[in-house]
Amino acid sequence: MPDYGHELTFGTFITPANSAPKEVVGLAQESEAAGLDLVTFQDHPYQSGFLDTWTLLSYVAAKTERVHLSGNVINLPLRPPAVLARAAASLDLLSHGRFELGLGAGGFWDAIEAMGGRRLSPGQAVDALGEAIDVIRGLWEADNRSLFRVDGTYYQVDGAKRGPAPAHDIGIWLGAYKPKMLRLTGAKADGWLPSLPYIKSLDEVTRSNAIIDEAAEAAGREPAAVRRLLNIGGRFDSTRGDRLLAGPPEQWAEQLAALTLEYGFSGYIVMADDAGTIRTFGEEVAPATRALVAQERAR
Repeated sequence: MPDYGHELTFGTFITPANSAPKEVVGLAQESEAAGLDLVTFQDHPYQSGFLDTWTLLSYVAAKTERVHLSGNVINLPLRPPAVLARAAASLDLLSHGRFELGLGAGGFWDAIEAMGGRRLSPGQAVDALGEAIDVIRGLWEADNRSLFRVDGTYYQVDGAKRGPAPAHDIGIWLGAYKPKMLRLTGAKADGWLPSLPYIKSLDEVTRSNAIIDEAAEAAGREPAAVRRLLNIGGRFDSTRGDRLLAGPPEQWAEQLAALTLEYGFSGYIVMADDAGTIRTFGEEVAPATRALVAQERAR
C-alpha cells in the first residue's frame, strides 16, 4: 500500500459559468466557510459560456482569505509559459502564497486552433508541456542573476530576466492518464491530478502510480515528491450501498480513506456547483476522512 506521507487536503471543482458570476464567487466563499483547503476552476478559454479562469482566480483570491486556488487545469496551449510563470508568481504574491498551478497539455484541438493556438499531436503536446515546466521553473528562479534562455522545439526564451519569485513553492500538478504524460509527471511535476470519472478501474490507478514512481526515481527524485490528488464526483444519499461516492457522508469518508490508504491519494476535489454539497463535503466528509486515516495510520 503506497503512503507518500502527505497531509490530507480537500477542495472544490467549480464551473466558471459567466451566466452566474456572483454564484461562482459565492461557491468559492462557501468552500472556505466550510473549512475546505482548495478552490479550483475549469480552464477552457475557448468556451464562451465560461468566465476567463485567470481573471476569476485573481478576483476570488481578493474575496477569500485562507483557501488555496488553482485552475483545474490551466490550458497551456492558449497560455504562453513565460507569461504564465510571471502571472502565477504575481498571483501567489498577491494572495500571500495561496496559488497552485494545475496544468494540462490540451485536448480540444479544434477549439484551441479556433482561438489562435497551434494544433499538436498528443505526443507533441506532452513534449511541449515538459518544455513549459522548464520555462516556468526557470523564470521563478529570481535569485539566479543570469539571463534565462531556453531553445526548445515548442518554446523559446532568449535572455529574459528571471522573477518574480512566488511567495511559496507553487505546486505544479498535471492532469495525466497515458504513460507518456504519467512519466512526465514523475520526472518533473509536484502532483498528479486525474479525474475519477475518467479512470476505468482502480487497477489503472495502481499501474499509473507505478509509472509515476519509476519515472521519479529515474529522474533522481523520491516518488513522494509527487502528490496524488483526485477530482471526484458523486451524490449524497441516505442509503448505503456498494457504489463509489453514492451514499451518506460517512460512507464517502470510508471510501476516501480507503483510496488514501490503498492508493496514496492525499487530496480530494469534489466537482460541485451547489452550496449544499460543498458544505456537506467540507463539514462532514473531510473531518471524518481525516479521522479514519489517522486512526489507521496510528496502528
